[in-house]
Amino acid sequence: MKKNTTLILSSIAIVLAVATLSMQIFIFATRKENSEVQYRNTIKEHLHNFSAPLPEKLTFCDEEVPMDNIFVREALDRELTAIMYQHNSTFIIMKRAWRFFPEITQYLKKYGGPEDLKYLAVAESSLNNVTSPAKAEGFWQFMSATAKQYGLTVTEEYDERYNLEKATKAAVQYLNGSKNRLGAWSLACAAYNCGEGGLKSRMKEQGINDYYSLALNSETARYFYRILAYKILMEDPQQYGFYLREQDAYQPLEYEEIKVDSTISDFYAFSKQINTPYKYFRFANPELKAKKLTNKEGKTYTLRKLKESSLSWKECTKDLENPQEFISEL
Repeated sequence: MKKNTTLILSSIAIVLAVATLSMQIFIFATRKENSEVQYRNTIKEHLHNFSAPLPEKLTFCDEEVPMDNIFVREALDRELTAIMYQHNSTFIIMKRAWRFFPEITQYLKKYGGPEDLKYLAVAESSLNNVTSPAKAEGFWQFMSATAKQYGLTVTEEYDERYNLEKATKAAVQYLNGSKNRLGAWSLACAAYNCGEGGLKSRMKEQGINDYYSLALNSETARYFYRILAYKILMEDPQQYGFYLREQDAYQPLEYEEIKVDSTISDFYAFSKQINTPYKYFRFANPELKAKKLTNKEGKTYTLRKLKESSLSWKECTKDLENPQEFISEL
């Protein structure tokens, strides 16, 4: 009898152990399933990937883009999608645009260029003084020979490709000339990328004078669409998932002008003389490429010094009308 009781209790213990283990497995599986559901719901709620909406109508420099053409739509969709999902670089470009677009727009108007040309500068340099592998330099990415052809001074000490006003003036002259010779802003922009001679050759070979119907090398074929894509996104950033407050953008800066008509042998000493850190002096004058400026002819150079108010974020943002609001257009 005692042996049977022990056997029964052992059987009950085994059954309970199995039941407990089964319950633990069930609870674990349920928790895992709930965790997975919660994870997927979180993704759906916070991470959104969507196809870039294309506008029904689009113009560039008052020229209509043929948005009903299937190849135009697909080419533009490719560039707009790529830019839309390059979140870090696109956000930085938007922040820079808040600082530089007012200045570029001012120069475009001054020298007779349509405002939409500012998006070409975005496509060229991301609004940054960069040097390309081919040695094109500055916001407008001029090669040295072309820069000199359009009146820019390029020396080892002083390079006006980095002077935003003078480089913008040269870009306007180049693009206006190309537009007049080629007949359309789209073709002028394409020529800015591949050269006017090469573009004319492709047009002659194919008997085509329309950018959208030309067969071009991959870079030039995509180039103008990239410009259009930046225009679309930057004119309505929130539609493409970009929310940037005015206070978070890079604010425009103010400068004092300094006239110089003699050689400056040491910019370290000169920056101390004008009471500004050398780092800020070089930022304000990116066209200065050396630590000195030789001036045997007594030419008058206009250099810039950052105003003290531009060094303070609070001072830069204090006059914003809606600092907490999201920027709806750049």
